[in-house]
Amino acid sequence: MESLFVKIGIHLSRLAEDLILYSTKEFGFVSIAESHSTGSSLMPQKRNPDSLELIRGIGGSIMGQCCGFLAVLKGTPSTYNKDLQCDKEAVFSSFDKLMRIVELCEGTVRTLTLNPDRCEVALSSDMLATDVAYYLVRKGVPFRDAHGLAGKVVAAAEQKSVDIDHLELKDLKLISPHFDADVKKIWDYDNSVEQYQAIGGTSKKSVLEQIHELKAWLGEHKISVTK
Repeated sequence: MESLFVKIGIHLSRLAEDLILYSTKEFGFVSIAESHSTGSSLMPQKRNPDSLELIRGIGGSIMGQCCGFLAVLKGTPSTYNKDLQCDKEAVFSSFDKLMRIVELCEGTVRTLTLNPDRCEVALSSDMLATDVAYYLVRKGVPFRDAHGLAGKVVAAAEQKSVDIDHLELKDLKLISPHFDADVKKIWDYDNSVEQYQAIGGTSKKSVLEQIHELKAWLGEHKISVTK
């Protein structure tokens, strides 16, 4: 049970760390609601993501209590011992802390604002380098070779001081004759996301299926979920 608390705490802590980073001025992908943040005591323009920092901190505290729990067990033989009286404090305390950060996380995510325009500005065509490799694989090139050719595409773009989607077809054909005019189709971020339709994929269809499955699981366990 304690290890389960740790796993959940780690997942929520990592999510909090991502959101803290994405809420900074440098990224601006999300904005944390005032109800889950506070102003800086020194800098009036700064908003501190308090709820996320608490999630991150408490997640570490739960991990520490698990280490204490395991330390109690390490010296006991495989029968009941009074040492095990000491494990209850860690379990009950970890559960209470976990419930706190689950509530904090739910409230923070529910009230935050996504800034898709800032996300779009941050897109870079070199993110599509793997798609170049997949394009070549679909043309019959073994992935090991396709991976190396995709690296050469990136190197060629760097040498010309251009983005990879600004390379001309003749430049690409010098790298591999498998490149054709249809290579233009891979320079599309939406298509890149939508092509992954397997379980756990990034396409809208796959994501909605995952959400549906999770809601069904929550329903089976009589756990309410906010739409």
